[in-house]
Amino acid sequence: MTTPPRHEPESPRDLVGIGIGPCNLSLAALAHPLAELDAVFYEQRPGFEWHPGLLIEDASVQVPFLADLVTLADPTSPWSFLNYLRTRERLFPFYFGERFHMRRAEYDAYCRWVSQHLPGLRFGHQVDAVRWNPERDVFEVDFTQLDADGEAEALGRTYTRNIVLGVGTVPYVPDPLKPLVEAPGVPVVHAADYLDHRAALLAAGHVTVVGSGQSGAEIFLDLLRHRPAGREKLHWIGRTEAFAPMEYSKLGLEHFTPDHTRYFHALAEPVRDRLVAAQWQLHKGVDSGTLAAIHDELYRRTLDGGWPDAVLTPGVRVRTAGRIAATRVELHLEHVQQGSRSRLATDAVVLATGYRERPLDHILAGLDPYVRRDSKERPRIDEEFRFVLDPSVTGSLYAQNAELHTHGVGAPDLGLAAWRSASILNSLTGKEPYPLPARTAFTTFGLDEPGSRVPTAREGKRLTPLAD
Repeated sequence: MTTPPRHEPESPRDLVGIGIGPCNLSLAALAHPLAELDAVFYEQRPGFEWHPGLLIEDASVQVPFLADLVTLADPTSPWSFLNYLRTRERLFPFYFGERFHMRRAEYDAYCRWVSQHLPGLRFGHQVDAVRWNPERDVFEVDFTQLDADGEAEALGRTYTRNIVLGVGTVPYVPDPLKPLVEAPGVPVVHAADYLDHRAALLAAGHVTVVGSGQSGAEIFLDLLRHRPAGREKLHWIGRTEAFAPMEYSKLGLEHFTPDHTRYFHALAEPVRDRLVAAQWQLHKGVDSGTLAAIHDELYRRTLDGGWPDAVLTPGVRVRTAGRIAATRVELHLEHVQQGSRSRLATDAVVLATGYRERPLDHILAGLDPYVRRDSKERPRIDEEFRFVLDPSVTGSLYAQNAELHTHGVGAPDLGLAAWRSASILNSLTGKEPYPLPARTAFTTFGLDEPGSRVPTAREGKRLTPLAD
């Protein structure tokens, strides 16, 4: 383990990362061996957490273990998942288990291992404001150091030439259901908090799961497995026209390559917006194994005759919602295709309604005059993941998982995290500490893609004949 050089408080750093989720943790891991790079990362939480409310038993990450924090940019990194297994003396069990996809809880444990050993991470530090100082040609980053209870302990400021935003996403609650979530005593929770309320949900008389994506499927399956046969009392509804499987064909997965990311970025803004909406099944569908497990569990409950008391209805949206007495909820539903409406009374609701990019207005308020925006007032982000800023700003502001509108469905995908981190470090250093492949997909996504990206065939190495 190398020790970072001592930092002088008034000297500008090379890089400040805001937020420590998987994306910025990947960046920190790949930045670690670059001894000349003075970098620090701030996170307001006391330690690393990755969707703790969804670490359901047996739930798997939907990308192969090679999509760890570093491997697809540097397979020799000490921060790889395989090295984590080696340090835990679990490499042989993983090898014999023949698992290409790691458990979700294991991915969380791996990331926590990296975060606990990697220098330059500052947990319990809340970033309050970012400004550009034109006199010094640096960014000013104000932060509050928090104590173990999350209370303010000290104020600080650091200076940096470059910033990387990796503040992640926040749970999304549809407007009709916000009053129910915010009301005390009403059993309506977002999927992000599922495990914290799991015991109460299992004890509820009737439970409704809203949302037809992976989280909704996993939660419905978990509730189904732990409720008595014949008395399941479960509803699963979602807006999509079907409980659709995620696109997982080999050529379909090439939408999560650097090739497609570059292609998408070059498209016109209106085309990009239409494409993101049309490609929902690439990243919002349900793993086919989870759908199969749900069907198997439902089928198992028919073996003694009768059908399980579970209703699965796609193509349904929640129009409004209200309370019945003090402890029940009434959902007003509309079937999108039929145009019919009905009411559903339930004792508890789980909102598997996904996540949205965390708003950046508060953090970036001091930079707002410098940020260039598109026709929908979203930040413009260039091909190298930099916010397009006024030319007077000589530093760079990079985005991590906040560029869906400019870089496409691969933005939140864990499989592109290491490549994006390496791209940022190559751009930031002006060097190429991480050589990246010129071509990553068999698919050619456009007609005018430059041929220079297609590597030429390599000649075999000439061998020297052995002497007799």
